[in-house]
Amino acid sequence: MAGLADRAYNADSINVLEGLEAVRKRPGMYIGGVGAKGLNHLIYELVDNSVDEHLAGYCSRINIILEKDGSCTVSDNGRGVPVEMHKKGVSAARIVFSTLHAGGKFDSRVYKTSGGLHGVGSSVVNALSSKFNVKISRNGFIYQDTYKKGVPTTKLIDGLLPVIGKSRQSGTNINFIPDDEIFEKIKFRADWLKSRLHETAYLNPELTIEYENKREGEEEKLTYHEPEGLVAYIKELNKGRQALHAPVYFKGSIENIEAQICIQFVDAFEENILGFCNNIFTQEGGSHIVGFKTRFTQLINSYARELGVLKEKDANFTGADTRNGMTALVSIKHPDPMFEGQTKTKLANADAAKAIGNITGECLTRYFDRNLEVLKTVIACAEKSAKIRKAEEKARTNLLSKAKFSFDSNGKLANCESRDPKKCEIFIVEGDSAGGSAKTARDRRYQAILPIRGKILNVEKASIDKVLANAEIRTMINAFGCGFSEGYGNDFDISRLKYDKIILMTDADVDGSHIDTLLLTFLYRFMPELIYDGHVYIAMPPLYKVVSKKGEGVYLYNDGELDEYKKRHKAPFVLQRYKGLGEMDASQLWETTLDPQRRVLKRIEIEDVRLAGELTQILMGSEVAPRREFIYNHAREAVIDA
Repeated sequence: MAGLADRAYNADSINVLEGLEAVRKRPGMYIGGVGAKGLNHLIYELVDNSVDEHLAGYCSRINIILEKDGSCTVSDNGRGVPVEMHKKGVSAARIVFSTLHAGGKFDSRVYKTSGGLHGVGSSVVNALSSKFNVKISRNGFIYQDTYKKGVPTTKLIDGLLPVIGKSRQSGTNINFIPDDEIFEKIKFRADWLKSRLHETAYLNPELTIEYENKREGEEEKLTYHEPEGLVAYIKELNKGRQALHAPVYFKGSIENIEAQICIQFVDAFEENILGFCNNIFTQEGGSHIVGFKTRFTQLINSYARELGVLKEKDANFTGADTRNGMTALVSIKHPDPMFEGQTKTKLANADAAKAIGNITGECLTRYFDRNLEVLKTVIACAEKSAKIRKAEEKARTNLLSKAKFSFDSNGKLANCESRDPKKCEIFIVEGDSAGGSAKTARDRRYQAILPIRGKILNVEKASIDKVLANAEIRTMINAFGCGFSEGYGNDFDISRLKYDKIILMTDADVDGSHIDTLLLTFLYRFMPELIYDGHVYIAMPPLYKVVSKKGEGVYLYNDGELDEYKKRHKAPFVLQRYKGLGEMDASQLWETTLDPQRRVLKRIEIEDVRLAGELTQILMGSEVAPRREFIYNHAREAVIDA
């Protein structure tokens, strides 16, 4: 205990981060991370503020521009951020952009509903930008404020922003460049952004969003305006599928909670339910989704008994039975929503569940009473699902309960010595040859190796019994230890996960990428929480090793690095290309791919769940036409393995 006395803990140990320093110190707390997902989140924060102006009835158009210099401009024709003197003695706009938890979203008289609830959106973007420039059109004038890394660079005049011109319009224009000291990369993902903007247009039928990409080689202009709203959205989601009936749209309001919901069943054996609160996509669902699901299940079971489909002795349909084949959009407006964290992935309000349940019950009862054929179609889907569920539950029980599938007998897993999941990682390795090298090279205290044989089953095309009959998939399910999710229930429990990192380690070629894709499809469909929580990685083994005349060796990870090396080194050198992990000896594999101090890992993130699900279905599903169209449109983006 004597050593502890040396570590003085007193008043001097307490640090107070002033202004926006806290954001720069811990950016992940505010935007979820410093990768591509967090980077794009900066734009979403500003767009959400403009959407809130639209919801308040003052904004009809939002413009987003990806500029040539790598910056982004977000502008709207709303009221413009207030520039008048604040009670703190400076312009209200300066307070908004430089102070956490400052904004108009706390005043219900200004914003009845809002997505930007914590007053941190604009100020966080400011703090994480190397440059942040604001122009506000209001009261007939244009005002300007500028910042660098959250620090103001515009001198106030008697506490107010300087006027730089006149304007008959009103609105806010913000241009910013992300800080490369904060983010891993500062190039915004255009595909993610476009998907988010289109989604916003669907949710706001009277809003027009103009998008422009001015970056060299990517020039593009798009207008998003969807007057049909959720009906158009659900048609887009179900494009290429066989719809069983026309979209069912209804809306209602209870105790200041407004809801609009759209439902359509398709000939597919899965459910796709997307939830939104105040235009924010609730990726993890929440109370509004619970209320919708619960009431829908009760309603279908009640009608099924009334129509004689379910007899007195029959058990009710499960919730999954009643929703198989369902695509649903549940969008609510809540005056005081509670989210889990600033990134708003799950709605926590208990009153939302009750309100949405009541609206769903009342509106759907009225609809089904008038549209009996649609009701019968939905019940038929539930009946079919229940029959298949019972058959496949039996198959699953038989397959997973057989002792011969345990690790004690198959011998594939070379486990690590530690049993602390936070310290452990497992490498999924392609082939016995690479697996043998990896087992020799690894740090056996913390690194487990699981070789798999070739390409696993494409789960997007297979039924659950075929998936669970696949030896490689069973092996992974058992190895991870947390069970799996699928259409008939959920025995997945992430707290039982045995490894903090699941690392896919395949050859750096097209076949290796295909195996990665098959593995990621399996994880996304059966264990998505592993990806959402950041446990899934792809190892990045080098493609080349160059040895100079002096005998110095350097590993290069792609052709671009090789080209750069050739430009800088004119002297003769020996070039070795690795066609597979099996060509590396144990020491090379440790040095390049296993050593935590030197390896390169790519963490798998999902920015847009809707887009991820859609692409997975297109690229890995059974329908050929959508895949052909996608390949035709994106052929020039392909990387060809030499």
